[in-house]
Amino acid sequence: MGSPAVATALVSASLLVLGAAPDGGHLPLPARMADTGGGSQLITAVAAKSTSTSGTVTWWDLHNGQWVKAGSAKARFGANGLVAGTSRKQGTNTTPAGLYELPYAFGIKGAPNGTSYKYRPVRASSWWCQDNDSRVYNRWSEPRAKDCRAAESEHLIAYEKQYAYAMVIGFNYSHPVRGRGAGIFLHVNGDGATAGCVSLPADAMRRILKWADPGREPHIAIGTTGGHTAVTRY
Repeated sequence: MGSPAVATALVSASLLVLGAAPDGGHLPLPARMADTGGGSQLITAVAAKSTSTSGTVTWWDLHNGQWVKAGSAKARFGANGLVAGTSRKQGTNTTPAGLYELPYAFGIKGAPNGTSYKYRPVRASSWWCQDNDSRVYNRWSEPRAKDCRAAESEHLIAYEKQYAYAMVIGFNYSHPVRGRGAGIFLHVNGDGATAGCVSLPADAMRRILKWADPGREPHIAIGTTGGHTAVTRY
């Protein structure tokens, strides 16, 4: 039988191999978060700091009580970085940090084969209302509501590249606060940083749409690696 010192070293090494280090440093990101939304699928969108305009999106599955990475891709954020969703202001080109539901998907292109998520086709009459004075603020409007000004809205079909595939991020969605922001999506990359959305390469969006299972209640957590907008706080 080996000495106590050797036995202790072996136990410590085993813990490290299993990813069960006492400080939790080897735990997957969702296991270190304050909340994951209660479902068994999660998307994390993480930037290095609040001023970053790029980072990483990872999608995860909960299997037998453990979070397992299903895929990842480089991501882009708002041109002015990230800010706490609770204090965000409309028109600031910032991505709202927080934990959000994913109400439904949509796209100018048809849903990828294997998609089970509710997927709404974009038509010539499809708009997303961002008019603070409209009764349909932060909602899809088809046709555009009379009280929703075109200049204060997005004509979805005009964003052929970005909205080829997209998912609605539930920021300011259930009970919209006027002036906080509207039309925050997970969508395909455009030419650079976003106006507040999270964007990915088209192939990654297709993979996420085929992976997302509405019965498993996927959420998205947006944040930074540390600081007051750390993703682990949500």
